[in-house]
Amino acid sequence: MTTTAEPIIITSKVPYAEGPWRRAWRQFLRQRSAIIGLIVIGILAFTAIFAPLIAPYNPTEVLLGKEEGIKKRSGPCIHLFGCPADQPQHIMGVDGNFRDLFSRIIYGARLSLLIGFVTVAISLVIGTSLGAVAGYVGGWLENVIMRLLDVLLAFPFLLLAIAIVSILGPGLMNAMLGIAIVSVPAYARVIRASVLTAREEDYVLAARTIGVAPHNILFGHIMPNAVSPLIVQATLGIGTAILEVAALSFLGLGAQPPTPEWGSMLSAERNQVFTAPHLVFFPGLAIMITVLGFNLLGDGLRDALDPRLKR
Repeated sequence: MTTTAEPIIITSKVPYAEGPWRRAWRQFLRQRSAIIGLIVIGILAFTAIFAPLIAPYNPTEVLLGKEEGIKKRSGPCIHLFGCPADQPQHIMGVDGNFRDLFSRIIYGARLSLLIGFVTVAISLVIGTSLGAVAGYVGGWLENVIMRLLDVLLAFPFLLLAIAIVSILGPGLMNAMLGIAIVSVPAYARVIRASVLTAREEDYVLAARTIGVAPHNILFGHIMPNAVSPLIVQATLGIGTAILEVAALSFLGLGAQPPTPEWGSMLSAERNQVFTAPHLVFFPGLAIMITVLGFNLLGDGLRDALDPRLKR
C-alpha cells in the first residue's frame, strides 16, 4: 500500500511597507492642532469659492438711497437675534461708505487666498531655482547667489517691502511682488540646505557614474527628495504673505479702495475703533483666524514630514 504525501504549502506574510507620504499623512492626522488648521483653511476656501452665493450684497455696492433707514457705520443687525424686521439686515454692520461689511469680509477671503498663493508661488519659483543651483553647482556661483540673498536678509522684512512698493507704486500687485521678493531668501536657503545634503547620497553618485546630465540629476533625482521642507515653508509663508500684504494695504501701499481687502478695510476705519469697533474687529478677526489656520497647518506638516521630530 502506497501513500501519496500531500504537498506542503508554505505561506509567509510579507510585512506591508508603508510609503513615506502615507506615513506622513497618518502622522499628520494624529495632531489635533493641525486638523483644526486644515478645517479653518477648508472653511476659508469654501467661503472664497462660493462668495457670490454667501454674500448678500455686492462688496463695492453703496447702499445709500437703495435701502430705507440705512445709517453710516451702523452696528450689526440680525433679525434672528431681535433686530427690528423693518430695518435692513446687515450681519456685521455697515461701513463708513454705506457698504455691507459682511459681504466685504466674504469677498476679502477670496482676495486673501489669491494674495497668499500668488505671492508664495512667485517667491517659491525664484527662491527654489536660486537655492537649488547654488547648492548643486557650488563654487563661486554659490557664493555670488548666497551673498546677494544675504544682502536682502540684512534689511528688515517689512521695511524692504515698503521700499520696493514705494518704487513700483502703490497697488495690490506691486505689494504682492514686493513681499514675494523679500521672501525669496527664505526659500533659497531651505532648498540649498536640502540639496547640499542630498547631493552626497548614493543614488546621486550612481547617477553621476552612469553619465546622467547634471540638470537631470538636480531636477529629476535631488529635487523630488528635497520637497518636504519646501511644503512646510510654503504653507507657513502663505499666512505670512497674507499678513504682510494686509500691513502694506493698511499703510496705503497695497489694495486701493474700494477693493474688499481686509488690511485696507482696517485702514479706512482705524479712527473708529471706539465709535464703531465692529468695523475694526471683524477684518482684524478674519486676518487673525486665517493666519492662525495656515500656521497650525504648517506646524502640523513640519512635524509629519520631518523624520527628526517623529516619535
